[in-house]
Amino acid sequence: MECDDFWVWNTWACHAGLMREGLQYFDCMSRDYCIAPGAKHYACMVDLLGRAGRLNEAYELITSMPLEPDAGVWGALLGACRIHGNFKLAEHVAKHLFSLKPEGGGYYVLLSNIYAAAGRWDDAAKVRTIMKDKGLKMTPARSFIEVNNGIHSFVVGDELHPHSKKIYAKLEALFKQMKEAGYVPDTNFVLHDVEEEMKEHMLFSHSEKLAIAFGILNTSPGTPIRITKNLRVCGDCHTAIKFISNIERREIIMRDAIRFHHFKDGLCSCGDYW
Repeated sequence: MECDDFWVWNTWACHAGLMREGLQYFDCMSRDYCIAPGAKHYACMVDLLGRAGRLNEAYELITSMPLEPDAGVWGALLGACRIHGNFKLAEHVAKHLFSLKPEGGGYYVLLSNIYAAAGRWDDAAKVRTIMKDKGLKMTPARSFIEVNNGIHSFVVGDELHPHSKKIYAKLEALFKQMKEAGYVPDTNFVLHDVEEEMKEHMLFSHSEKLAIAFGILNTSPGTPIRITKNLRVCGDCHTAIKFISNIERREIIMRDAIRFHHFKDGLCSCGDYW
């Protein structure tokens, strides 16, 4: 097997959450094939360990690397810190990233979000101020859907679309059905210091939800809905789309920045691991 073959298998194990298989492929690279793992292999393993909550092991793996960890490796651990709310480790990891990629605005945003999720609003604001002083800008989340040979784009809280009133009315009806079916909005994904009711409203208007509601309104019943998003789908939207797929009896295919998600009958092809 070639070095790139192991990277493919490591990546597959990582995205599938297959801890045992991932560790096995990683270990056998040097043990059985005398191939030294590269930075991208380490990044996969850090991501796999981190997503599983084994943050200390992931950090120890980085510090034991025979080569200098790059931004991909440290970035994988910062992402895991976001998932598990470990802001103390995130602070340490972010220092490495800011040194390696001082103009990497995404890492500043991620650290700010980690602080916000932990309720450390002052620290989150400080990071945003640093971004502003450095002239760094965050990429706004945007979702796209093609209907009748036209591309429709949505951002969070979008009210500029000509069908906005119908879209929000449809979402209100859907949310009522979703809550009756057991859906509970996860306001941990609202990274603003506002009241709980406002947090629910902000979740309600995420770009992917708007795109899906538009798709439901403008396609025939039972027709699959296909959308793309430029960033990773948030946990609340992922849960909400599972409910929507079941209520509307629709297949919903989403391509976010990480992977494809195929929602059908209240389930997602990713197994809630992405």
